[in-house]
This record gives sequence, C-alpha cells and structure tokens, in this order.
Amino acid sequence: MARSKTSHRWLKEHFDDPYVKMAQRDGYRSRASYKLLEVQEKDRILRPGMTVVDLGAAPGGWSQVASRVLGDKGRLIASDILEMDSIADVTFIQGDFTDDAVFAQILQAIDGHPVDLVISDMAPNMSGVRAADQARAMYLCELALDLSARVLRPGGDFLIKIFQGEGFDTYLKQVRERFEKVQMRKPLSSRDRSREQYLLARGFRGNDMDMDAEAFQGS
Repeated sequence: MARSKTSHRWLKEHFDDPYVKMAQRDGYRSRASYKLLEVQEKDRILRPGMTVVDLGAAPGGWSQVASRVLGDKGRLIASDILEMDSIADVTFIQGDFTDDAVFAQILQAIDGHPVDLVISDMAPNMSGVRAADQARAMYLCELALDLSARVLRPGGDFLIKIFQGEGFDTYLKQVRERFEKVQMRKPLSSRDRSREQYLLARGFRGNDMDMDAEAFQGS
C-alpha cells in the first residue's frame, strides 16, 4: 500500500529530527528521553537510591534515563499496557495500572518502600478529533494523579505530560491541592507544534489513604 503524503511528511520529519539522531547515537529507545533529561538538568528530580514509578513507560526511554541516575540502590517500577523490552534493574509490569490486579502487582514491586517520584509520559492514541483526544488525555492524567496520591510518600514529586485545553484548569487546581509547588515545563526537545507540556508537582502533602490493594479496590 502506498504511503499518504501525510505519512511521508511524518517520516521525513522523524528521520530529520536531531533528537531522533541523538537517541540513536546515545543508545536511547526514544527521543522522549531528552525531555526527561532536560527536566532533570533543570529540576534535579532524580537522585541515586530513589524509588520511582514510571507510568506509560514503553518503549522505555524515560526508564533508561531514570535507571541510570538511580543506580544499583534505586528501585524503578515501570508499567505500560504495551510490551517493553527489559532494562537492567527495572521491574516492568505490563497491563492497565487502573486494573486492581495490575495495581496490586505495582504495590508488590514497591515492596513497602516509600515512593519518591511518579513520572508519566502517557498519551492516548490520537484520533485527530481535538475535543475527543483532549478528553482522553485528561482522563489519563487524572488516573496518574490518583495513583500518585496512593503511593507517594509525603514530600514526594510527580511529573506528567499534559495538554492545554478543556479540563486543564480543573486538573491544575486538583494538583495544587495535593502538592506544595506546581510548575510547568516545555523542554526544547518537545516539538514546537505539539501542545504537550510537562507538569512538575513537588512536595506531596500526603493523605490518609492506606497504600494497599484493598484500599484501591474499595474506592
């Protein structure tokens, strides 16, 4: 089947992209690795020995960056509906993290360690219908925030991809209620035409929820 003009333009943009070339050179699985690297350079959210949860991790670009910083004493639990090739010292859990069984596996992998940071580069499959795509993207953000509230230690941090549009202001208010400080980041490696930004929330205020699967199932 012949490729469409749109497909040809995407392929040309992709292979001409300097961050794609850098990822190939540096051994990263995705150009998205540089988005996390830029946030790390500015905000130092990753430190050796931390416990980190990476949502929507496939193909593993963010997990690669995080695991290199965390080192041997760190703990990184990655999860995605899609398969992901293994990365040394990364525990990968395939499945929908909103399912009770998958959430229980994440908790088991955390093994009682306080979670210092939750990161998420999730995005829905885009249909091209902006209103529908925005609604799906915000839904994923809400689910990631809910998981973060259940696993983060008081004082922990949360980094998530988010799109400006319907539901953004309400979500921002919810995050500000849970965290001491909220900032927006637009890495240089994020394409100019993309509406994506990264919300960085620091200093989780904590809550009264027990971090266990039973509490999750009862919600």
